[in-house]
Amino acid sequence: MTTTLLAASFALVANVAVAEPLCDDLGFSGLFANCNRGEEIALTLGSGKALGEDVVLESGAYYEMMITSDGTAELALHGPGFFRAIWMDEIVINEIEVRPMAIDSFEFDDAGTLELSFVAIKPGRYVLKVPGSRGESQKINIQIQ
Repeated sequence: MTTTLLAASFALVANVAVAEPLCDDLGFSGLFANCNRGEEIALTLGSGKALGEDVVLESGAYYEMMITSDGTAELALHGPGFFRAIWMDEIVINEIEVRPMAIDSFEFDDAGTLELSFVAIKPGRYVLKVPGSRGESQKINIQIQ
């Protein structure tokens, strides 16, 4: 029985795609090592403007997401699935650093920039979108592999 369960477990794991790490030598800094940082993700919140490009992230890699509102409308960004699939290092707003446990969404009342630093954790497909919008340009798809 144990052998059968073990064999079944290996069969399941063998079919899972595994992404290559961004670097092999994390050193003392661990996941915060410079070699473990993915490319910056830039999103723009603006009335009638595209939010940004779809992205693919590596599980275990460190990322910075810059979200800028142009102030043309009061807009929010919603994505509880994505926000729970990452470990948030910090959110920086007007040079104030916040270290949250979790968020569902955030909203800009005026023009400004929010910087979200995080480690991608849970593989899957996620959506960040402007709540209440139906246009394809008002959402981005994020895949963590």
